[in-house]
Amino acid sequence: MTHQFDEAARSGVLGHMNGDHGDDNLLIARAFGRDDVVAARMTGFDGDGGTWVATLPDGGELDVRAAWPGGAISERPEVRREIVALYDEACRVLGVVPRPHA
Repeated sequence: MTHQFDEAARSGVLGHMNGDHGDDNLLIARAFGRDDVVAARMTGFDGDGGTWVATLPDGGELDVRAAWPGGAISERPEVRREIVALYDEACRVLGVVPRPHA
């Protein structure tokens, strides 16, 4: 059964990703959705992966779902690890040099 995170975890992660990591959202949506995505925002996550809504050049939207690279998770600190891993994989897929992680 897929782990569901509580509202505090969801709100914190989504606020951080959409407030501070818009470029990362875009890279992830391009790598796991379509390479012509012009904008993206993270809309959710669970123990199996994350979800984004990507904006296409014509203004349409595309739902993008990406599984966590390390497999299923159930703890909030694991979310950061898996989003970083998705970002790194997105950079690899798109041929972008990833920035260092703090």
